[in-house]
Amino acid sequence: MSTELKVTAARLHRVRLPLVHAFRTSSHRKTELDHILVELEDASGAVGWGEIASPTDPYYASETVETCWQVAERYLLPAVLGQSWKRPEQVSQLWSKVRGNQFAKAGVDVAAWVLWASLQGVPLAQALGGTRTEVTAGVSLGIEPTIGDLLTEVRRQVAAGYPRVKLKIAPGWDVEPVRAVRADFPDLDLHVDANGIYTESVEHLTALRALDEFELTMIEQPFAPRNLLAHARLQRHLVTPICLDESVETLDDLETALALEALRVLNIKVSRMGGLTTARAAHDRARQAGLPVWCGGMHEFGIGRAANVAISSLPGFTLPSDVSASDKYYAHDVITPAVTADHGVVQVPTATGLGHQVDTGLIAAHTVATLAL
Repeated sequence: MSTELKVTAARLHRVRLPLVHAFRTSSHRKTELDHILVELEDASGAVGWGEIASPTDPYYASETVETCWQVAERYLLPAVLGQSWKRPEQVSQLWSKVRGNQFAKAGVDVAAWVLWASLQGVPLAQALGGTRTEVTAGVSLGIEPTIGDLLTEVRRQVAAGYPRVKLKIAPGWDVEPVRAVRADFPDLDLHVDANGIYTESVEHLTALRALDEFELTMIEQPFAPRNLLAHARLQRHLVTPICLDESVETLDDLETALALEALRVLNIKVSRMGGLTTARAAHDRARQAGLPVWCGGMHEFGIGRAANVAISSLPGFTLPSDVSASDKYYAHDVITPAVTADHGVVQVPTATGLGHQVDTGLIAAHTVATLAL
């Protein structure tokens, strides 16, 4: 389809789903999640779905569900409605004056990609240029009450076939939990994620450097997002690669991190980077620089999870991504069929558009707020 496309209606749904297992990071604990689902509809009645997977609180990033709703309602959706475009990459140009607000932008950007792929009659992965038919999945485990509880969770996920496990760490919950997991699983692809909680204090640096002995795949985001110099200094003293997550929201961030040699691995999150358009561009730049990448997750519902699977089909995603099965997080997901993993492998959908049916009945049953424009 080479004709222009125009969005004629847009809707937001704030949906609340309980987690099957409480999840704790270095900053907070959560038992349920509110995400905003985005619908974009064209004149033919075709619909593209996206997901704003922002946290409820401003701990991971500055955005929250409330701020994303406001920005989408007041700025992003009005910028898109009634405007013509031919390629989904052009949609983000419609809100080019809006700074930041990457999570809010991501939900609308993904919806535009899904709508375009549906009208093209191709799967989302193919629309993005994906080459893989299956994606290796990893899991992310939170901070548990005890090391014994953590080992139980690791055993459960390894038994389910996941080849990579990521452990959340924080000061006081780092060396000993990692030592215990590595002792039980000497060959497991294991990495840790600090979500930027460490500083360059002697105590913190001693703990981070001690992690080098456990042959981790990476140490993810040890320092605060903007502290790229600290990451560069630490990387010079570690064998273990440093991976950046929160530090890289834009392509300019990535260029700065590369110039400083502040990373050896990149976590590409569709939500954090404002959507599939920037995520794909970051993949291309990292591949050019010889930097391995993987797709991180924000506990997305099925819509965002399907978008993560699609981007993970690109050739530069050489490390296991956070695209584990829906049932690890949700008893009932918003898509059918749910995302499933067989021995840690997720199939890339071949159906057009998102590749899954959206369960509008389940969405309605769990919606706590709606908006139609």
